[in-house]
Amino acid sequence: MTHDWWSRLYADDTPDAGGTDVADSLDDRFAEAARTLGAPGLPHRRQPAEAGPPDAGPPETPRGAEPTESGPPGAESSDVPPSDVPPPGAGEPGHEPDAEPTGARPFDRARAGDGPGRYAAYVGDRPPTYDPEPTAWPQAHAGHLDGLVPDTELDGASYGALTVRAASLRGDSARFRGRARHDALLTARFGAGDDALLLLAVAGSGRTAQAGPQAARDACQGIALAVGRNHARLVDDIRAGRRGALKPGLGRLTGRSLGLLGSRALERGLDPGEYTAWLRCLLLPVDPRCRTRVFFGAGPGGLFRLRDGRWDDIDPGESGGAGETPDSGVPLFRFRADTARPGDTLLLCSPGMAEPLDGEPDFGRELAARWAARPAPGLAAFLSDVQLRVRGHADDRTAVAVWEG
Repeated sequence: MTHDWWSRLYADDTPDAGGTDVADSLDDRFAEAARTLGAPGLPHRRQPAEAGPPDAGPPETPRGAEPTESGPPGAESSDVPPSDVPPPGAGEPGHEPDAEPTGARPFDRARAGDGPGRYAAYVGDRPPTYDPEPTAWPQAHAGHLDGLVPDTELDGASYGALTVRAASLRGDSARFRGRARHDALLTARFGAGDDALLLLAVAGSGRTAQAGPQAARDACQGIALAVGRNHARLVDDIRAGRRGALKPGLGRLTGRSLGLLGSRALERGLDPGEYTAWLRCLLLPVDPRCRTRVFFGAGPGGLFRLRDGRWDDIDPGESGGAGETPDSGVPLFRFRADTARPGDTLLLCSPGMAEPLDGEPDFGRELAARWAARPAPGLAAFLSDVQLRVRGHADDRTAVAVWEG
């Protein structure tokens, strides 16, 4: 049966559909128009309660009762900070009261609330000052788009009993102030089958170096190029335990990779003195019969081993590589080769991860509790672990962890 009630909606003698006291959606308007025109099958609208007299005022407050301000159920006046309260952390050591690029303030529990998902895990008696999520991106330049660096990198792989997890993320301070991540991460496999070699490289630069992020990435690319060209010989030396050949050889590769940053700076029209980086690497043979793990690099950071639920700092001391001197501009070389045991977890990390692990007992205990269990965490869980926050530690964090099965 055909109805013409819709066309009658626009007739001149059609009464006004009137207001509505429900949500003003398209469906509500359609239903109201249909009722006005008498369309069959639609319920009549409930009439609103009769309004009170126009001069009716608010009910009287009983004598002796104090008037209260409206707010969310259960909220107290102290839940919302007054506007004249300084940002959290003001006046504390390390607080930087410089420009806030988006008008946001450092993280405030009272402002953000305690709802799920709004408060990242932390150790200590109170959370860090900054918001746990990124606030501002670095400024981009049309002529230097190759310098853009993502906030976070995440990677992982498994080869037999060997499981690798890697993550690099901006620190809370850089996220808040719109600075680029100065840590760099590179993961690569050279070769195939049991002859394959895994390279895990971590690099970084000082926070004040404008071209620091690019220098760190160039350092990773340089060492990857050198290792890739020599991976077959490196695998043979590692299998045979030729540490006397590995140490000077890797020292030369490291010194050459970092030394080339000066020429890269000149190519880019930059000051070579500002285009520097530190570099730390792990070499892992895929061959399940070889459990030798080789660390090498130059500069700050950390190398830790989790064994039997306890962290051991196994970072080697500095030693001069081929042709290096303390004033050569290249950090002194570090080298270590160890045999891994089933159940070990090896952690290579940047200073932003090494410092709280070395100086905050609660941080180390929490990570040990999470990582001592088997199997290794998935990528999302590993990223969450690396983001475990500690007040006073807001630098970039890069971590490469190796679980031995």
